[in-house]
Amino acid sequence: MANVISMAKKIAVISALVEGCSVRSTSRLTGVSKGAVLRLLVSVGKACKAYQDRVIRNITAKRVQVDEIWSFCYAKEKNATPAMWERAGYAGDVWTFTAIDADTKLVLSWAVGRRDAGCAADFLQDVAGRLANRIQLTTDGHKMYLEAVPDAFGEDIDFAQLVKVFGNDPEGQKRYSPAQCLGTKRVDIIGDPDHDHISTSQTPPAKRVA
Repeated sequence: MANVISMAKKIAVISALVEGCSVRSTSRLTGVSKGAVLRLLVSVGKACKAYQDRVIRNITAKRVQVDEIWSFCYAKEKNATPAMWERAGYAGDVWTFTAIDADTKLVLSWAVGRRDAGCAADFLQDVAGRLANRIQLTTDGHKMYLEAVPDAFGEDIDFAQLVKVFGNDPEGQKRYSPAQCLGTKRVDIIGDPDHDHISTSQTPPAKRVA
Protein backbone atom coordinates (compact mmCIF):
# COMPACT_ATOMS: atom_id res chain seq x y z
CA MET A 1 0.00 0.00 0.00
CA ALA A 2 1.43 3.37 -0.98
CA ASN A 3 2.28 5.83 1.74
CA VAL A 4 -0.21 8.68 2.10
CA ILE A 5 1.29 12.15 2.42
CA SER A 6 -0.14 14.14 5.31
CA MET A 7 -1.83 17.48 4.68
CA ALA A 8 1.00 19.23 6.54
CA LYS A 9 3.55 17.61 4.21
CA LYS A 10 1.50 18.53 1.15
CA ILE A 11 1.39 22.16 2.29
CA ALA A 12 5.15 22.14 2.91
CA VAL A 13 5.81 20.70 -0.56
CA ILE A 14 3.61 23.20 -2.40
CA SER A 15 4.97 26.10 -0.34
CA ALA A 16 8.53 25.17 -1.29
CA LEU A 17 7.66 24.86 -4.98
CA VAL A 18 5.82 28.18 -4.98
CA GLU A 19 8.90 29.83 -3.46
CA GLY A 20 10.93 28.60 -6.41
CA CYS A 21 12.60 25.51 -4.98
CA SER A 22 13.43 22.75 -7.43
CA VAL A 23 11.85 19.31 -7.16
CA ARG A 24 15.11 17.90 -5.79
CA SER A 25 15.52 20.59 -3.15
CA THR A 26 11.84 20.32 -2.20
CA SER A 27 12.33 16.60 -1.68
CA ARG A 28 15.36 17.22 0.55
CA LEU A 29 13.63 19.95 2.57
CA THR A 30 10.39 18.05 3.18
CA GLY A 31 11.51 14.43 3.20
CA VAL A 32 8.97 13.60 0.49
CA SER A 33 10.23 11.50 -2.43
CA LYS A 34 10.73 13.16 -5.82
CA GLY A 35 8.08 10.94 -7.35
CA ALA A 36 5.55 11.96 -4.72
CA VAL A 37 6.45 15.64 -5.18
CA LEU A 38 5.84 15.35 -8.92
CA ARG A 39 2.54 13.52 -8.46
CA LEU A 40 1.34 16.17 -6.01
CA LEU A 41 2.46 18.94 -8.38
CA VAL A 42 0.45 17.42 -11.23
CA SER A 43 -2.61 17.01 -9.01
CA VAL A 44 -2.51 20.58 -7.71
CA GLY A 45 -1.81 21.92 -11.21
CA LYS A 46 -4.92 20.22 -12.59
CA ALA A 47 -7.02 21.62 -9.73
CA CYS A 48 -5.67 25.14 -10.31
CA LYS A 49 -6.34 24.92 -14.05
CA ALA A 50 -9.91 23.75 -13.47
CA TYR A 51 -10.47 26.57 -10.95
CA GLN A 52 -9.12 29.21 -13.35
CA ASP A 53 -11.19 27.89 -16.25
CA ARG A 54 -14.31 28.13 -14.11
CA VAL A 55 -13.73 31.40 -12.25
CA ILE A 56 -11.68 33.70 -14.51
CA ARG A 57 -14.58 34.65 -16.76
CA ASN A 58 -16.34 37.89 -17.74
CA ILE A 59 -13.37 39.92 -16.48
CA THR A 60 -13.43 43.72 -16.75
CA ALA A 61 -9.91 44.88 -17.58
CA LYS A 62 -8.34 47.96 -19.14
CA ARG A 63 -4.81 46.99 -20.16
CA VAL A 64 -3.55 43.46 -20.80
CA GLN A 65 0.08 42.56 -21.40
CA VAL A 66 1.04 39.39 -23.28
CA ASP A 67 4.47 37.83 -23.21
CA GLU A 68 6.20 34.44 -23.56
CA ILE A 69 8.56 32.65 -21.17
CA TRP A 70 11.15 30.34 -22.72
CA SER A 71 12.13 26.92 -21.40
CA PHE A 72 12.90 23.53 -22.90
CA CYS A 73 11.99 19.86 -22.59
CA TYR A 74 14.96 17.44 -22.39
CA ALA A 75 17.20 19.76 -24.46
CA LYS A 76 17.28 23.06 -26.28
CA GLU A 77 15.79 22.93 -29.77
CA LYS A 78 19.13 22.72 -31.56
CA ASN A 79 20.29 19.82 -29.35
CA ALA A 80 17.10 17.74 -29.38
CA THR A 81 17.57 14.24 -30.83
CA PRO A 82 15.13 11.68 -32.31
CA ALA A 83 15.77 9.47 -29.26
CA MET A 84 14.53 12.23 -26.95
CA TRP A 85 11.40 12.64 -29.07
CA GLU A 86 10.77 8.90 -28.95
CA ARG A 87 11.21 8.78 -25.18
CA ALA A 88 9.11 11.79 -24.25
CA GLY A 89 6.90 12.49 -27.24
CA TYR A 90 8.45 15.95 -27.48
CA ALA A 91 11.87 17.55 -27.09
CA GLY A 92 13.12 21.08 -27.65
CA ASP A 93 12.03 24.62 -26.91
CA VAL A 94 8.85 25.22 -24.92
CA TRP A 95 7.13 28.58 -24.46
CA THR A 96 4.64 29.62 -21.79
CA PHE A 97 2.28 32.35 -23.04
CA THR A 98 0.87 34.64 -20.34
CA ALA A 99 -1.78 37.37 -20.39
CA ILE A 100 -1.62 39.66 -17.35
CA ASP A 101 -3.96 42.45 -16.29
CA ALA A 102 -1.52 45.36 -15.88
CA ASP A 103 -3.56 46.94 -13.06
CA THR A 104 -4.48 43.96 -10.87
CA LYS A 105 -1.61 41.61 -11.94
CA LEU A 106 -4.23 38.89 -12.47
CA VAL A 107 -3.09 36.19 -14.89
CA LEU A 108 -6.12 36.00 -17.19
CA SER A 109 -4.84 33.05 -19.18
CA TRP A 110 -1.74 31.00 -19.96
CA ALA A 111 -0.77 28.34 -22.44
CA VAL A 112 2.24 26.10 -23.01
CA GLY A 113 3.37 25.29 -26.53
CA ARG A 114 5.52 26.33 -29.43
CA ARG A 115 6.17 29.96 -30.27
CA ASP A 116 4.15 29.95 -33.47
CA ALA A 117 1.00 31.39 -34.98
CA GLY A 118 -1.14 28.35 -34.13
CA CYS A 119 -0.37 28.40 -30.42
CA ALA A 120 -0.65 32.20 -30.32
CA ALA A 121 -4.08 32.08 -31.98
CA ASP A 122 -5.45 29.43 -29.60
CA PHE A 123 -4.07 31.33 -26.61
CA LEU A 124 -5.51 34.72 -27.60
CA GLN A 125 -8.91 33.26 -28.43
CA ASP A 126 -8.99 31.93 -24.87
CA VAL A 127 -7.99 35.39 -23.56
CA ALA A 128 -10.74 37.05 -25.60
CA GLY A 129 -13.31 34.60 -24.23
CA ARG A 130 -12.51 35.62 -20.65
CA LEU A 131 -12.97 39.38 -21.12
CA ALA A 132 -16.13 41.45 -20.72
CA ASN A 133 -15.04 44.62 -22.53
CA ARG A 134 -12.67 46.21 -25.04
CA ILE A 135 -9.08 46.38 -23.82
CA GLN A 136 -5.69 47.77 -24.74
CA LEU A 137 -3.36 44.87 -25.57
CA THR A 138 0.42 44.96 -25.77
CA THR A 139 2.60 42.17 -27.15
CA ASP A 140 6.23 41.96 -28.15
CA GLY A 141 7.18 42.42 -31.79
CA HIS A 142 6.78 38.78 -32.85
CA LYS A 143 4.98 38.61 -36.19
CA MET A 144 2.72 35.74 -35.07
CA TYR A 145 0.58 38.28 -33.17
CA LEU A 146 -0.18 40.29 -36.31
CA GLU A 147 -2.60 37.53 -37.35
CA ALA A 148 -3.46 35.99 -33.99
CA VAL A 149 -4.78 39.21 -32.40
CA PRO A 150 -7.25 40.20 -35.14
CA ASP A 151 -8.34 36.56 -35.45
CA ALA A 152 -9.28 36.60 -31.76
CA PHE A 153 -10.57 40.18 -31.30
CA GLY A 154 -11.36 41.51 -34.76
CA GLU A 155 -11.24 45.31 -34.71
CA ASP A 156 -12.69 45.52 -31.19
CA ILE A 157 -9.34 46.15 -29.50
CA ASP A 158 -6.59 48.74 -29.09
CA PHE A 159 -3.49 46.76 -29.98
CA ALA A 160 0.16 47.81 -30.02
CA GLN A 161 3.51 46.05 -30.12
CA LEU A 162 6.60 46.90 -28.11
CA VAL A 163 9.39 46.11 -30.55
CA LYS A 164 12.93 45.75 -29.24
CA VAL A 165 15.71 47.38 -31.21
CA PHE A 166 18.99 45.45 -31.14
CA GLY A 167 22.45 46.69 -32.00
CA ASN A 168 25.02 45.02 -34.19
CA ASP A 169 27.33 42.84 -32.11
CA PRO A 170 30.39 41.44 -33.92
CA GLU A 171 31.01 39.07 -31.01
CA GLY A 172 27.45 37.74 -31.06
CA GLN A 173 28.27 34.67 -33.13
CA LYS A 174 31.01 33.62 -30.71
CA ARG A 175 28.97 33.40 -27.55
CA TYR A 176 25.53 32.31 -26.36
CA SER A 177 23.85 35.56 -25.44
CA PRO A 178 21.41 37.97 -27.07
CA ALA A 179 22.57 41.10 -28.84
CA GLN A 180 22.51 44.37 -26.94
CA CYS A 181 19.04 45.94 -26.72
CA LEU A 182 19.30 49.64 -27.56
CA GLY A 183 15.70 50.49 -26.81
CA THR A 184 12.14 49.90 -27.99
CA LYS A 185 9.67 51.12 -30.57
CA ARG A 186 5.97 51.47 -29.80
CA VAL A 187 4.00 50.44 -32.88
CA ASP A 188 0.24 50.95 -33.22
CA ILE A 189 -1.43 47.99 -34.93
CA ILE A 190 -5.21 48.23 -34.32
CA GLY A 191 -7.35 50.96 -32.80
CA ASP A 192 -5.96 53.82 -30.71
CA PRO A 193 -3.64 52.48 -27.98
CA ASP A 194 -2.35 54.86 -25.31
CA HIS A 195 1.44 55.06 -25.76
CA ASP A 196 1.97 55.69 -22.04
CA HIS A 197 0.69 52.17 -21.38
CA ILE A 198 2.39 50.19 -24.15
CA SER A 199 4.43 47.73 -22.09
CA THR A 200 4.98 44.00 -21.70
CA SER A 201 6.41 44.14 -18.17
CA GLN A 202 5.73 45.73 -14.81
CA THR A 203 9.25 47.17 -14.74
CA PRO A 204 10.10 50.54 -16.33
CA PRO A 205 10.30 50.13 -20.13
CA ALA A 206 13.56 50.40 -22.01
CA LYS A 207 14.63 53.73 -23.46
CA ARG A 208 12.34 54.81 -26.28
CA VAL A 209 13.93 54.90 -29.71
CA ALA A 210 11.01 56.17 -31.73
